[in-house]
Formats: sequence, C-alpha cells, structure tokens
Amino acid sequence: MSEGKGLIILYTGEGKGKTTAALGLVLRAVGYKRKCLIVQFGKMWFTGEAEGVKMLSPFVKFVQGGKGFVKILGDKLPLKEHKKAANKTFDLLYKEVMSGKWDVIVADEIAGAVSSKILSLTKVLRLLKAKPQRLDLVLTGHHAPEKLVQLADLVTEMQEVKHPYKTGILAKKGVDF
Repeated sequence: MSEGKGLIILYTGEGKGKTTAALGLVLRAVGYKRKCLIVQFGKMWFTGEAEGVKMLSPFVKFVQGGKGFVKILGDKLPLKEHKKAANKTFDLLYKEVMSGKWDVIVADEIAGAVSSKILSLTKVLRLLKAKPQRLDLVLTGHHAPEKLVQLADLVTEMQEVKHPYKTGILAKKGVDF
C-alpha cells in the first residue's frame, strides 16, 4: 500500500454524485483512522451529509462556506457577496491544507466556484502546487477548468444518463440531500 504521495482527485461533470463520491472516499479513509476535513464552497443549508459526518467525529471536521449557489435556486445576492464568501472560505481551506494536520481534505464545489468566477483559478492552482506531498486533496464541482484536470492525478467525470427529476420526482431526503 503506497501512502507516500498524496493525490489530487477531481470529481466533475454535469451528472449527480460528485459530493457523494468525495464523501465515500472520506468514509473509507475514516475506516483507516485517517483525519479528514470537508470544506464546502456554495452549500449553506441543512443536508444529510452535514449531519452524517458529525457522527464520524473526531476523524472528520465539516465546514460550510459560501452564500449558496450562484445564480440558481433563487439566488439574488450580488456577485461580490459570493466572491467575498468564496475567498474567505478559500483562505480557511489554504490554512488547513498547509497546517499538515489532515490526511484527506475535500474542497467540495471548488471547481464550480472557479467556473462561476467567484474564485480565482490562479489561487486554486497555487494551492495544488503548494499542498503537502502526503495530503490527499479531493476537489469537486461542475465545469472544472482544463488546468485543474491536467494537475489532478485522478479525474472522474459524472455524466447524467437518466434522472428522476425529468419524470417529476423531486429531490429525495436521504438520497439527494
């Protein structure tokens, strides 16, 4: 088992499952008593995962940042408010990445923060290049820029094949949120 080099893992695409895949990786890491941090960009409401990971304490810490998704789900905030929140969340993420106290860090929805122009790609690339060698860093989000894809060691693109929403079935508690 190679534990030396930490990986950069990217879950992207238009299909569902990016955050779920990252959380599955965290669950596996906790099984080996690895210390994990999850930092969410954009999500700010109650979700089952937020409550679920609390049960994995003391191995997992969960931080929600941001002001909700940009320009969807009724968002009316000015872009500058989203940028301010994303940069504050990024500063926290950067500090934690550099602290060396985590084995796995998930930056959930960070790719979407970059693609929606509320977070600088340059900052994220700098983070990836500066991360401690042993840290596994997981990035998620829609529309991952090609430079993130190039720097990542593992990239999985989620593609929607079929979705119950198209037949009128709304998001389901415990499955979708």
